[in-house]
Amino acid sequence: MTTVFPKQARDFAVRVVQQIRDAGFEAVWAGGCVRDQLLGREPKDYDVATSATPDEVCRVLGRRRTLPIGVSFGVITVLGPKSAGQIEVATFRQDASYSDGRHPDMVSFSTASEDAQRRDFTINGLFYDPLQDQIIDYVDGVKDLHGGIIRAIGDAAQRFNEDKLRMIRAIRFAALFDFSLDPATLAAIQEKATEICVVSAERIAVELRQILVHSSRVRGMELLRRTGLFRAILPESERVGWHPQRASAGWERLLRTLAALLNPTFPLALATVLRELALDDLHPEDLVNEVCQRWRLSNDEKRRATWLVQHEAMLRRASDMRWPQLQRILIETDILELVELASLVEFELTGQTIELDFCRKKLSMSNDRLNPEPLITGDDLIAHGIPPGKEFRKLLNAVRDAQLDELISTKADALELVDRLLPS
Repeated sequence: MTTVFPKQARDFAVRVVQQIRDAGFEAVWAGGCVRDQLLGREPKDYDVATSATPDEVCRVLGRRRTLPIGVSFGVITVLGPKSAGQIEVATFRQDASYSDGRHPDMVSFSTASEDAQRRDFTINGLFYDPLQDQIIDYVDGVKDLHGGIIRAIGDAAQRFNEDKLRMIRAIRFAALFDFSLDPATLAAIQEKATEICVVSAERIAVELRQILVHSSRVRGMELLRRTGLFRAILPESERVGWHPQRASAGWERLLRTLAALLNPTFPLALATVLRELALDDLHPEDLVNEVCQRWRLSNDEKRRATWLVQHEAMLRRASDMRWPQLQRILIETDILELVELASLVEFELTGQTIELDFCRKKLSMSNDRLNPEPLITGDDLIAHGIPPGKEFRKLLNAVRDAQLDELISTKADALELVDRLLPS
C-alpha cells in the first residue's frame, strides 16, 4: 500500500489549483480539508471545486491522469504522484431533488456561492484559496467553527431529506470535534431519525465504524441515543428498555465500558455494544449475526464480533473451567481483545478482575506450556491403522485434552490412549 505524505499531498493540491487557474477558471479547496485546516488538524485529503466543467478539467490537467469516476455529478478524480495520492475536482453545481434520499436526480453547473448552499453543514461549506491564503465563506461556517456548532446549511429538514445519512454524519462531527448540535439541526434529526433505515446498510456501517473506534465514541453514542438514531439503527435496543427518556443501568454500564476501551477495533467496540443487548439471550451469537448481516459487515468483522460476545462470559469464569477448554480460548487470534472486554465487564459487575488476572497469568506462560505441539496428528492415526472418519476428531481432541492436562507426554503415550479409546 502506497504511503501518502501530508506535505506532498498539500503541494499537489496547490498545483492542481494553480493549473486550473492558469487556464482561466476559478479553483479553490473545498469542504473537509478547509475545515480541518482551520481547526489546526492535518487534512486527510483535499478536494478542489472549480468553475471548469469536467471535460475542461480533463483537458487542463491531462487525460492520462484524470478519471471520470463521478463525472455524472461533475466530479473528476485526478491522480497525483504516488506520495501525494489523488484529488477529487468537482465543478461548482446545484442539485435538483433527491428522490432516493441519497443522490440528486439531476445536477446543473453553477457558481461558488450556489455550490456552497447545497452542501451539508456550515463547517463543511467553506472554500479556501491556497494561492492567496484566503477563506471564502458564504454560509457563516467560520463563525460556527469558532462557536463549536454543527449546523445544517439552510433548512435542516431539507438537507436531511436530500441525504438521510447526513443525520449520522452530524453526530459523528459533533462527537469528533466536541461540538454541539444547532437546535434546529437537532430537532430535524429527532423528527426524521426513523427515516435513516432507507440508507444502505453499508453507508450506515461506514459511519458507525468511525464513531465507535474514535476516542469520542461515548459522546457519539449519547448523541445517537438522544436523537433516536440509536433505536432506529439498532431496534434490538428496545428489548432492554434503552428508550431515550428512561434511565438504564445497562446503558450506563455500556458507556463506561466503551470509554475504558483502549484504541479498539470495530469488532471489539461493536461486541461491547451488542453483548449488553444480548445479556439475557441464551444464544447471543444469534443477535450479533442478525445485526452484522443487516449492516452487511465483512465476514471477518462478523466472525470476530460474534466470537467476542460468545466467549466474554466464559472468560469471566475462567478458574472454573478445565484447562483444555480454557487453553483453546487463550490461543485464539483475538484473545487480547477478549481479555480486554471481559476484564472491563468483570470490573463493572464485581469491582475486581480476579478471573481475568488468572487468564493473564496463564497467557504469560511460555509457549511450550501454553500451546505445546500436538503429540500426534491425523497422519499418525492413519499410520497407526485407523482409517479416516468421524472418529478422527474425537480421538485427536481426547489426546490433546490428556496432553494439556499433563496425563500424557509422548507420542507413544498418545497412541496407547488411542488404543484404549477405540471400540473393541
